[in-house]
Amino acid sequence: MKRDYYEILGVERSATPDALKKAYRKLAHQFHPDKNPGNPEAEAKFKEASEAYAVLSDDEKRAQYDRLGHAAFGGSGGADPFAGFDPFSSVGDLFSEIFGSDIFRAGGRRGRGRRGADLRYDLEVEFSVAALGGEEQLRIPKHRACGACAGQGGERESCPRCGGRGQIALQQGFFRIARTCDRCGGAGQSLKRACNECRGKGRVETVQSLSVRIPAGVETGIRLRLAAEGEAGWDGGPPGDLFVMITVKEHPLFERDGTDLHCEVPLSIAQAALGAEIEVPNLDGKEKVEVKAGAQSGDTIRLRGRGLPRLGGGTRGDILVRLFVEVPTRLNDEQRALLEEFARISGDEVSPRRRGFVDKLRDLFE
Repeated sequence: MKRDYYEILGVERSATPDALKKAYRKLAHQFHPDKNPGNPEAEAKFKEASEAYAVLSDDEKRAQYDRLGHAAFGGSGGADPFAGFDPFSSVGDLFSEIFGSDIFRAGGRRGRGRRGADLRYDLEVEFSVAALGGEEQLRIPKHRACGACAGQGGERESCPRCGGRGQIALQQGFFRIARTCDRCGGAGQSLKRACNECRGKGRVETVQSLSVRIPAGVETGIRLRLAAEGEAGWDGGPPGDLFVMITVKEHPLFERDGTDLHCEVPLSIAQAALGAEIEVPNLDGKEKVEVKAGAQSGDTIRLRGRGLPRLGGGTRGDILVRLFVEVPTRLNDEQRALLEEFARISGDEVSPRRRGFVDKLRDLFE
């Protein structure tokens, strides 16, 4: 006696299509032959659940079953419950969802060959190259496709195990399942005679000289991708890519802040007090700028558009020149005498900034 289809799936007779699918998915995952190799009881339950789902997932067949039960499909005049039911689509889609594979799908063999591995090259560039752009020469140890056999590994023949199809058909219950050929890996061909140059590998070791363009504005951490410059593929497969990881050397004068550059320029007491024309660095060399009389340590001069270009184009950043006044640590007799005279002449005269500090100090402690 056949068990009731609803009982097999463990659902009520009023179960929705989603509930039927959920119940079947659980049973199929539990009793699938791949998960229970050599277990005929599990295979029987798997087939039983699949038969129940094949009927109840079809609205017309479910209606017939609800009216007549198993008798709806028995006898010489009964309909075949599996008519029009394609396990490679209906149940196959479900199993692709459950197991994340294509084992229930028929189809042609895989394309021959495997893609080569990606390579990484760490490149340290000068600050000027990162700022203005340039070319760098690399020497990359890697495998390339063998020229003697064009990357084929030698003379090939149709795989004797799968007959060149790349797949082997297996029978599990009432399912016919196609699996990738374990001999040729789905290529449909196998190696008949190995190449003397690469010994059947299809690749040879080499060191490649390569020129790479460094775009202006790059910074540490930028990754450049050079397509098809990685390891050669296997069995005629495509090559991988080369990724160049950029590290920018520090500049002796500039500190980088995005596209802006910061630097400090010292001033003598006389230059700060009287004003002066001084030289400051830029990316092309140096230029002269005016310092107003009375300049203080910490004052900043902004040189617009003299900074770094933006990667990919756009407005250039600025150079910010921070001034600091140097106090001499060693004075000769003449210098000391002149400063003492300056102090005598100045008397109690104080600057506005110093006067404000003195006032705050007096208010704090009085």
